[in-house]
This record gives sequence, C-alpha cells and structure tokens, in this order.
Amino acid sequence: MNTRIYIPGHRGMVGSAICRALEAKGYTNLIVRTSAELDLRNQAAVQEFFETEKPEVVIDAAARVGGILANNDYPYQFLMENMQIQNNLIDASLKADVKKFIFLGSSCIYPKLAPQPLKEEYLLTGPLEPTNEWYAVAKITGVKACEAIRRQFGKDYISLMPTNLYGPFDNFDLKTSHVLPAMIRKFHEAKVKSEETLVPEHVEGVTLWGSGTPMREFLYVEDLAEAVVFALENKFTDNLYNVGTGVDLTIRELAEIIQKIVGHTGEIIWDSSKPDGTPRKLMDVSKMTSAGWKAKTTLEDGIRKTYQWFLEHQDSFKEVKID
Repeated sequence: MNTRIYIPGHRGMVGSAICRALEAKGYTNLIVRTSAELDLRNQAAVQEFFETEKPEVVIDAAARVGGILANNDYPYQFLMENMQIQNNLIDASLKADVKKFIFLGSSCIYPKLAPQPLKEEYLLTGPLEPTNEWYAVAKITGVKACEAIRRQFGKDYISLMPTNLYGPFDNFDLKTSHVLPAMIRKFHEAKVKSEETLVPEHVEGVTLWGSGTPMREFLYVEDLAEAVVFALENKFTDNLYNVGTGVDLTIRELAEIIQKIVGHTGEIIWDSSKPDGTPRKLMDVSKMTSAGWKAKTTLEDGIRKTYQWFLEHQDSFKEVKID
C-alpha cells in the first residue's frame, strides 16, 4: 500500500478515476504532477523527475485526446505530442528501473476493417481508420515499446487498450469531445433552449454527425480504473489486453438512450455529410476476462451518473484551445 506509484495525467478523466480507485483501496503514496509542474514533452525534465522521485510503478494516463474533428484538424499534435509524452515516460521508467509500467492506449490502434470483435492479435494486420490514424500510430508505438522492454529486459510492462470511455471529468467541449459526452451536452442544451422559449409546441431539434449506423462499445471510466488496479495487483502473462464490456450498440441507439435520460423530446437530425468513422469497433475482452476482471457498470447507469456529473459541473467547463 506504500508503493511509490506515479500517475501522469492524473487530472484527466482516466487519471483522476485511477487515483480515486487507488485511494479507495488504501494506496497512500501516489505521486502526481500537473502539466505546469512537469512538461511530459520535455525529455530532460522527465528524466530529472524520475531521478528525484524514484517511482516504483508508473500508470501512464497522460495523452492528448479528442474526437474525429480534433484528430482530423490537428494531426501533427496528435501524433507528435503523444509520442513525446509516452516515449519520455517509458524510457525514463526503464532507466530508473521502474518495476511495473501500465500503458493505457485505445481501441483505435486496431485496423479499420479488422474482424469483429477485435482481438489483440489483430494489431498491425491492416490499414487504420484515417480520421484518427495519427493518435493510433502514436499509441501503437507505445504498445510496441512496452513489448520490446518486456521481451528484452524481462520487465513487467503491460498495455491496456480500453474501448470508448466516458464518465466524470469527461471533455464536453463540442469541438474536441468524443461522441457520448458531445451528445449529452447537445441534448441538454437543446432541452434548455426549448424550455426557455416558453412555446410549448416548439422543441429544439438536435443535429448529430453521420448516419447513426456505426456500432460502438462504451466503458464507464470507473470500471477502467478498477481494471488498472487489477492489473497493478496481478502479474499478467502477456503484454497487451483489451479492456471493455464486450457489448456494443449503434450510434443511433446510443443517441436515443441519452435523449431519454436527458429528457429531450425533439427531433434527432442525422447529418450524413459528416464522417461516420469506423463501421464497428467491438473489443474481444476474453483475455481480460480469463485473467479475472470484468466490467460491472451498465451503459444506462453509467450515462445517468455522467449526466448528473455534467449537471453539477457545467458552469465550470472551459472551451479547449489547441495551439
């Protein structure tokens, strides 16, 4: 319980959930730094930090993340900054003799048209989805770096690939958010706007990207945090594990669930001129299940909790600016 555990990215949705899960289990020696205190893109600064703090475990939850729009508009930042962040952390961990490194990636590392559900062995068997290949390429290099260290140095470095995540501290900025939080905000704002018009017969509609036909899987971030704690406390036999629910639904079905939970009653308009992204992205989670871990939060329960968090924090949201 006193192991020195460093969690880069601790203020993000994933990192903060991991911190809460570790503290709830009684871990007392968590090491955290804000981006202002430690720029993870700066190799020398990261190396110096490791030499000073001497972490025994690193859980890498730091990344530049965003949805289709952000990935498409800022390809260089999504490729280069993610590679800088993870490469500095992985290399510094190796040099500092960090005993365990948990690298968090994304299901977008798998080929666009890979067989479904996605198995770990499908990595690098086909072309990536063009709308997020920059982020995917960066994450693939992280997976391979951890695999190389595991093979060459025998260290317990593993990679967990979560499916689409959502939950408290998610990004609700419509320019850079993922599909689920973006829908929550859109339906909520349309509902509020309709109520403010004071015209009973007028209900503001909501326009969503694409056709609504792609299928997606969603994992509540608190469940991912539990999976990370499980990986911390157990020695895995392999280097790469998918983390998800093993269940998916169409984007149209997702929209209807969120619309119902938010209480919006207007029309949903699908803008088919906008990209759909990958047709389907379901994770095969049998390796993680065999290891002894399974997700427990249902999608509707998770969305309700996330919407409640959104209502409690919406006044504090800041629009994300990408330089």
